[in-house]
Amino acid sequence: MHSLKRRIDESLEYILAAINDYRPQIGLILGSGLGSLAEEIEQEVKLDYKNIPYFPESTVEGHAGKLIIGKLEGKTVIACQGRCHYYEGYNLREVTYPVRIMQALGVKTLIVTNAAGGINKSFQPGDIMVIEDHINLIGENPLRGKNEKELGPRFPDMSEAYAKDLRNLAVRAANELGMKLQKGVYAALSGPSYETPAEIRFLSIIGADAVGMSTVPEVIVANQANIKVLGLSCITNMASGVLERKLDHAEVIETANKVQADFKKLVKKILFLLP
Repeated sequence: MHSLKRRIDESLEYILAAINDYRPQIGLILGSGLGSLAEEIEQEVKLDYKNIPYFPESTVEGHAGKLIIGKLEGKTVIACQGRCHYYEGYNLREVTYPVRIMQALGVKTLIVTNAAGGINKSFQPGDIMVIEDHINLIGENPLRGKNEKELGPRFPDMSEAYAKDLRNLAVRAANELGMKLQKGVYAALSGPSYETPAEIRFLSIIGADAVGMSTVPEVIVANQANIKVLGLSCITNMASGVLERKLDHAEVIETANKVQADFKKLVKKILFLLP
């Protein structure tokens, strides 16, 4: 088995041969139904996940499975159009592999997005929430196992997992656009089944405002890699038991599609305001 660093180097060799002189400083991970922002990247190079050595392939509807490098709002970005999840059968080192590639390319800022269920009863479907903190209930950590020192410290600090200055920048961007922006704590569970009403009541008690099946592993790795993170959740539905209705992935995609226009405006404004 090759070391993680060796696998990254092989992937990087393939990517660098394809992207010419591009050296992205900003990474984007675009979640369920939110990948259309990647289509606005200019002068882009598109790479299918399946063609990149060791890169995990997305198997979920709403995740295109393409790595796109180019220009957006004058910034050089690398965007994951869709992500891979723990529930697809990948281990968390595989799930977070795209963040390692971003680290190797020199990315310093990561904007990570997801579709989430609303737990906070003041939320409603279509809201966008700035993630202030998270609770990892996946039952696993992507840093478990041998630590390769060149990738980051054994015990990374997580006291500001989501950079305060980036959160403030998101609020500023929303205010300038006249958009409403929620704030809250994101809880990550393994999935793929949705949570029971009892689990949602538990999550509410421990301080979660929204729940999903992604993001947290990527953010842990980004923090180890000294990459600043901004997290945005699209509240696509109210979580189980909050409303008397059953949950459906098609509804998640439908709501994400409806909020796409506002979501894209917000992310592009944030990119524009980034120094």
